[in-house]
Amino acid sequence: MSDSIGGATVSDLSRLILDRIRDVPDYPAPGVLFKDITPLLADPKAFAAVTDELAGLYQVDKIVGIEARGFILAAPAAYKAGAGFVPVRKKGKLPSETLEASYDLEYGSATIEVHRDAFVPGERVLIVDDVLATGGTACAAVELVRRAGADVVAIAVLMELAFLKGRERLDDVTLHSLVIV
Repeated sequence: MSDSIGGATVSDLSRLILDRIRDVPDYPAPGVLFKDITPLLADPKAFAAVTDELAGLYQVDKIVGIEARGFILAAPAAYKAGAGFVPVRKKGKLPSETLEASYDLEYGSATIEVHRDAFVPGERVLIVDDVLATGGTACAAVELVRRAGADVVAIAVLMELAFLKGRERLDDVTLHSLVIV
C-alpha cells in the first residue's frame, strides 16, 4: 500500500486501532454499543501512532478536544503539532465566561461550552474527538469555534460509526476519520 504513516501503512494503523478497541454492550444505556478506547490508550505504540497521525493532519493554531475522551487524544496531538490546546467541556465545568451549544445524542441530549476568549479571530482550528456517532457533539463544537471567531479547518476522529450517519450532519466541514466502522 502506498499511503504510510510513520513507516506503517494506513491499513496497519487501522488494524492497530481496531484491534485495541473493546465493545461494551448496553453502556451507558440499553441498546448502546460503547466503544472503549482504554486498551488503545494503554498500548504505547498504538497511542503514539494515533497521536502522530492527528498531529500531522493539518497546520493549525489550536486543537480542540471534546470532553472527555477527546481531551486524551487532542492534548498530546496539540503538543506534538506545536499548537495550543482548547478544551470543550460539558456545561458548568469551565471557570470563566463561556459560549454554549446544546445538541442531541443517540441516547439523550447535552450542552457543551468553551471559554469565550479561547480563540483569536481567524485562528485555524482542528476539532478532535474519539468517536463520531450521530454528529451532534461535533456540530455543536463547530458552532462554538465559529461563534468564537475562529476557522474550523477540519474535524478528526479516531473512529466513525458510519451506521449512525453523523457525517451527513457535517456537510460543510472536512471530516477525517482514522477508522470507519
